[in-house]
Amino acid sequence: MILVWPIAIPMITAILTLLLRHRSGANAASLLGAVALLGSGLVLLQAVLSGGPISAQMGGWEAPFGITLFADILSAAMVVIAGIVGVAVIVYSQFDVTDDERRVGFHPLSHALLLGVCGAFLTGDIFNLYVWFEVMLIASFGLLVIGGRRDQIDAAVKYVGLNLVATLAFLTGVGILYGAAGTLNMADLHLVLADRQSETAVLASAALLLFAFGAKAAMFPVFAWLPASYHTPAFATSALFAALLTKVGVYALLRVFTVVYDGGGGFVQPILLIGAVLTMVIGVLGAAAQNDVRRILSFHIISQIGYMVLGLALFTPLAIIGAIFYLFHHIIVKANLFFVAGLIKLKAGSEELDKIGGLLKASPFLAVLFLIPALSLAGIPPLSGFWAKFIIVQATLEARDWWVALAALAVGLITLFSMTKIWLAAFWKDHPDPDHNLAQAMPRTMIGPIAVLAVMTVIIGLGAGPLYAVAEEAAITLLDPLAYVEVVLGPEVAETARAERAALQLAEVAE
Repeated sequence: MILVWPIAIPMITAILTLLLRHRSGANAASLLGAVALLGSGLVLLQAVLSGGPISAQMGGWEAPFGITLFADILSAAMVVIAGIVGVAVIVYSQFDVTDDERRVGFHPLSHALLLGVCGAFLTGDIFNLYVWFEVMLIASFGLLVIGGRRDQIDAAVKYVGLNLVATLAFLTGVGILYGAAGTLNMADLHLVLADRQSETAVLASAALLLFAFGAKAAMFPVFAWLPASYHTPAFATSALFAALLTKVGVYALLRVFTVVYDGGGGFVQPILLIGAVLTMVIGVLGAAAQNDVRRILSFHIISQIGYMVLGLALFTPLAIIGAIFYLFHHIIVKANLFFVAGLIKLKAGSEELDKIGGLLKASPFLAVLFLIPALSLAGIPPLSGFWAKFIIVQATLEARDWWVALAALAVGLITLFSMTKIWLAAFWKDHPDPDHNLAQAMPRTMIGPIAVLAVMTVIIGLGAGPLYAVAEEAAITLLDPLAYVEVVLGPEVAETARAERAALQLAEVAE
């Protein structure tokens, strides 16, 4: 049940808050559910840290025939971070989300989204990964249109339209994969496809899944849905999306292209490498060209996804560590920047850079809370983003991909320019309307999550060792798929596979 609770808790909370949506108890139930999700994630992480990866077979059907749930350090840590974001979003929403938006389903849809996220992190089956992606898509579409404004409907149509293309590619790839392998259990797929990576059907399924996960992660060239939609809903919803949605796509890339497919060979690696660099560069140039705070932050999500995918593309132990460390850091920082954007609009009256200003004098504390995640996003030491970028750049230098390292450093500099642009507009210069009231009080429910996440960013930066150790252990598990097989299918199956591969290697050396 330790694997079931991170899925069951948001499901129960979604149902409960739906039944209570017209009552004041819905807010309390939503917060309690988010805290319970965080608690279940911490228990799961502790179990994995102390006893190693764990799996469970649902319905009494043994793997690979039943529904498998699996947790290693990576998936357990992602559940914990999802819980942290969930708690922060629910607290922040107490002021940010209107009563009408709560009544029409903000809380049930938020927890349904968390349900899909945690299910994707814990599933051991590719078809069920597709199912959890659909849960996220439906919930996120509902959250996008809650306000009912014209710009929200327009954004939702673009969001769903482009994501449905990715969904179709995902489902088609799953069908081809099942036809070729006769199974969709990831551990079983690793064994079945071990010596079949060059078959046409396997390559076709890999290409389709690469496109689908890349679209979900907002990689170039399938990223347009993100900046077209993330600036329209409530700030709490934007923060939830920014923190988790694209990261599930990155997680799927990391998991599937280490366990199922050989991400370090064939056509996958060069496509990921070129795609990662283009994603970084185009994302940051898009951010530099924007004049709206949330649009700038939305394009930066795309840019930062490029760093994470770059770690997978390099496919060295250090690069995978960097991708995982970056994944952990970015969820916290990006959610916080969208939270800060909400307070900027609350106090300055707008999100457009030419219509805001004066916040440094009016709210120096808010200025500090913006600088911490902003400088971390740009990779300024000693904050968490510095170590994330440092590991990735070091991995590129070790791989002798000099041009990639140069691109990564240049993107960091342009990111700093974009953050400086927000700083100068919102905090440094005076407000263009001298009669605007900048004395609007900052609600505790909004400032509290921002302060907590900012402190976490500083702590990670000053004491990066423990998080690096977690990322390193997670990378070791990812790069040893037979350890995954051993947990899911049993030590005998994994030992037989190891013996067969050792014999094959000896034969190849003898030849």
